[in-house]
Amino acid sequence: MIKKKSRAEIRAKKHKRMRYTLSGTTERPRLSVFRSNKHMYAQVIDDTVGNTLVAASTVEASVKSSVDKTNDMEAAKALGTEIAKRALDKGIKSVVFDRGGFIYAGKIAALADAAREAGLDF
Repeated sequence: MIKKKSRAEIRAKKHKRMRYTLSGTTERPRLSVFRSNKHMYAQVIDDTVGNTLVAASTVEASVKSSVDKTNDMEAAKALGTEIAKRALDKGIKSVVFDRGGFIYAGKIAALADAAREAGLDF
């Protein structure tokens, strides 16, 4: 009998495989995205030293107050705009996008498009 792997195991394996080639530098850090069933999280990371430079999530009051639900397309767009605004305030204009093993569609694509529209380059 074949045991089917869970969706979470598949996503984690994809993310690990992607991280072999994706890496954030000081000049171009990595924009990492994670989504759970209730919230979304985004952070800009410099992998050369292992520091998180900027972070935002739908748990925070600034993002949560502007949306009705915390894990839909509107929340993803609000989070993308917020992370781009914070990154630009820190002087980060260009990033490498790490979708975290998730499919580039729906909420992940909405977050990326909103971040691009707000001024991030990737």
